[in-house]
Amino acid sequence: MRKLVIGAAALVVLLGVAGLAYWAGSTRGALSVPVAAAPKAGPAPKGIVVEASRVTLAKLPQALAAVGSLRSDETVILRPEVAGRVSQILFREGERVARGQVLVKLDDSVQQADLDRARANLTLSRTKHERSIDLRNKGFISSQALEEAENNWKVAQADSELMAARSGKATIRAPFSGTIGLRSVSVGDYVKEGQDLVNLESLDPLKVDFRVPELALSQLRDGQLLQITLDALPDKAYDGKVVAINPLIDANGRAISIRAQVANKDGRLRPGMFARVRLFTSVARETIVVPEEALFPLGEDKYVYKVVEGKATRQKIDIGQRREGKVEVLAGLDPDDVIVTAGVVKLREGAPVTVVNAAPAAPAVGKSDEPVRAPRT
Repeated sequence: MRKLVIGAAALVVLLGVAGLAYWAGSTRGALSVPVAAAPKAGPAPKGIVVEASRVTLAKLPQALAAVGSLRSDETVILRPEVAGRVSQILFREGERVARGQVLVKLDDSVQQADLDRARANLTLSRTKHERSIDLRNKGFISSQALEEAENNWKVAQADSELMAARSGKATIRAPFSGTIGLRSVSVGDYVKEGQDLVNLESLDPLKVDFRVPELALSQLRDGQLLQITLDALPDKAYDGKVVAINPLIDANGRAISIRAQVANKDGRLRPGMFARVRLFTSVARETIVVPEEALFPLGEDKYVYKVVEGKATRQKIDIGQRREGKVEVLAGLDPDDVIVTAGVVKLREGAPVTVVNAAPAAPAVGKSDEPVRAPRT
């Protein structure tokens, strides 16, 4: 019995030792599983990411600067040639009208009655003249009587044509195709001869009238190209050409008057607008040009951002002509300056920048004698 007890106790001890060994092995395996290391954060960006490039040198023609005004290619104020009461207005203000289209009708009842009477007299006088010819051939009337009958017929014919012309004056037509303006009369108004009714304007192309000093006379010729910009439409430049140079020089201002034409396909230009004119001469010079997207306005001035020692520096510039997405810089930049070409809206004065994709673009105008180098970052 004693041996059985000892054997049972030994079995319990062995089972306990085995259980402890199993628990220790399981714990060691769980603790030995490697833990994935947390990813290391990359270096924080040094500044606002932008694109930049060195300014481009290009040869552009020199230009004479002037100011002028836009004028309609054709303009007229419609006025009646006869007095009468307005019976019909056959247009809407601001619409396009075609040449010969009836615009206004006056009451022509009196003129029509006169025309009917004149035509009746013409018929009677023609009949009398034909009868006089027959009687003269038979010797019943004299040559004088035949001449009087012929003269009466011609007078009646002239009276008929006169009354037809007066009746036609009551109908006012468009003398050319264009855009009708604002009328100053209504149906039922009594108008006198020469009273203003409405204006008619031909808007494509438009004329540009401007003046240059007489010292520039040797640089002027018909057909010269020019470019205009407008304060009311500052984001676009319009090309044109000279169509006439006044042979008379103004003795008071010692200036030459020039007229040019500018296409107005989109219809945004209007007569009377103030225009800044750049008249291109045959002489070309090397100048700085920058992409249009690099510019941003502040008030009435134009600015770009230069990259100086890794920071954005706002720089005011004076611009000249615009050519195929490029803008001429007259003052404010040097040939070695690096400017921001994309990401301008994100910048502020003194903000740190990181330049990426700074490959310089080929100049779109002129021809640069110096290759464009990538900016230093």
